[in-house]
Amino acid sequence: MEGGGRNIGEEKKKKVMVAIDENECSFYALKWALENLYESLQNSEVVLLTAQPISDYGYIYASSFGVASPQLMASVQQNQKKVANALLKKAKDFCTQHEIVAETMTQMGDPKDTICEVAEKLHVDLLVLGSNNKGALHRAFLGSVSNYCVHNAKCPVLVVRKMP
Repeated sequence: MEGGGRNIGEEKKKKVMVAIDENECSFYALKWALENLYESLQNSEVVLLTAQPISDYGYIYASSFGVASPQLMASVQQNQKKVANALLKKAKDFCTQHEIVAETMTQMGDPKDTICEVAEKLHVDLLVLGSNNKGALHRAFLGSVSNYCVHNAKCPVLVVRKMP
């Protein structure tokens, strides 16, 4: 036994988090990680996260002249949950095909902030993100999730860009 109560040679598993969204670039990043970091991922805890933005339901009220029913609101929220579950199922199935065990989680909030917060909370050792190759003008006005995470996450960030 070593000083920390662990056996010599026993290492703490690394934790890798892959952010998944509707964009094909996030699935490309997952695929890239599974193919290029396979041995590392086999010995790591893998977390698949989808960060669902909190919807602005103002458009529903406007389109229904301010009389949106609670059933309509519940239906929109339920649909958002179905989309998140489908994304995570697809990603988890992809991991399973590569013999990688992964846990899934959905968090609500601005994806940029949510991804960084969850990575910090879970003590992630590596954050993997896809890049959807937005132009400089788009990034300047709207920002980029991957750029934000590179500068604000408290762990190393791997941004995988799909080459044309």
